[in-house]
Amino acid sequence: MARSRPTIAIVGAGMGGLAAAATLRQVGIEVQVYEQAHQFLRVGAGIQMLPNASRVLRGIGIEKGLRKIAFEPYSHLNRVWDTGEIKRELPMPESLYGAPFLCMHRADLHEALVSVLPPDIIHLNKKLVGLDQSDKGVTLSFADGTKAQADAVIGADGVHSLVRSLIVGPDAPLHKGRIAYRAVFDSSLMNGGQIAPSRTKWWGPDRHIVIYYTAADRSQLYFVTSVPESTEWMTQESWSTKGDVHELRAAYEGFHPEVRMVLEACPDCHKWAILEREPLPHWSIGRIALMGDACHPMTPYMAQGAATSIEDAAVLARCFAETNNDDIEGAFRLYEANRKPRTSRIQAISSANTWMSAGNDDTSWLYGYDAWTVPLVPADQLTMAN
Repeated sequence: MARSRPTIAIVGAGMGGLAAAATLRQVGIEVQVYEQAHQFLRVGAGIQMLPNASRVLRGIGIEKGLRKIAFEPYSHLNRVWDTGEIKRELPMPESLYGAPFLCMHRADLHEALVSVLPPDIIHLNKKLVGLDQSDKGVTLSFADGTKAQADAVIGADGVHSLVRSLIVGPDAPLHKGRIAYRAVFDSSLMNGGQIAPSRTKWWGPDRHIVIYYTAADRSQLYFVTSVPESTEWMTQESWSTKGDVHELRAAYEGFHPEVRMVLEACPDCHKWAILEREPLPHWSIGRIALMGDACHPMTPYMAQGAATSIEDAAVLARCFAETNNDDIEGAFRLYEANRKPRTSRIQAISSANTWMSAGNDDTSWLYGYDAWTVPLVPADQLTMAN
């Protein structure tokens, strides 16, 4: 009799959850995805897929389509806030790390990931309220009164992960007194003005702003900031909170004319708190595991939040294949051993906000990483080498 394929329930249909659904299906695992939202909305934000992430997208089968609509920056450019002096520039041709650097609207990436999955495996309006684990599987309970059964559960439910709280208990976010403004808008609002054909980070004494196009035809551009603000406001971590463009412009008074041009053209913006969390002691318990922001949430300063969750997806699928899909707990341990050292390193550097600020730091360990081929270390050999 043929062995039945394991079934895995993924909680959360963000970038990581959808990528995991795609990669796990490639190795013969049945997947169901449960998302609490009623519908997918086109949230106004850009996203960077550096070579370490776009290489995974290639393996999933969506890189080619994304390249038709995404902007490919000339370089990873860092400039001084007022003079425009170049602090460091890293040209990013595809030949550098064997995969492209792509900038796009988050919704375009999300739609591409959805497109490779059967529609009937994604279930909307399914807010998780409980998990009941036994030696035979896991029962998921949802707010609408329904239940689902699976051999295992992966929590890809973001920084407010309920799955995480069930594994390690509730944890409070760290408030470090910083907020971010962001906006995507029509570049024609700059009245003929143009920004550099790079992804540019403008470094100020206590704040920065990152600006780039999000469409191949340069019709849309995006910026995201980090500015100090009192912790009194720091109760919000929502991407839908409206910001005040006048406050935003005032916060960047004196910045380079290119920055001022972008902010003057911006019609409105959103604002959210940049909150952090400590690395977790472990990522799984029995048949339940975490991925992405649920286990290694990051500041946005290295553009590696979604990227590392997409890396997680590729390595997770490889770990199941390595254990022949019949040792769920072993696959989860192997996955953590191979991912935690790398994500912890990225978390620390991103929190410090020092990446490529100066000097000639080696970038190959980050952008040259190939989640599909990096050698897997045994589950009992945690190492910082990867």
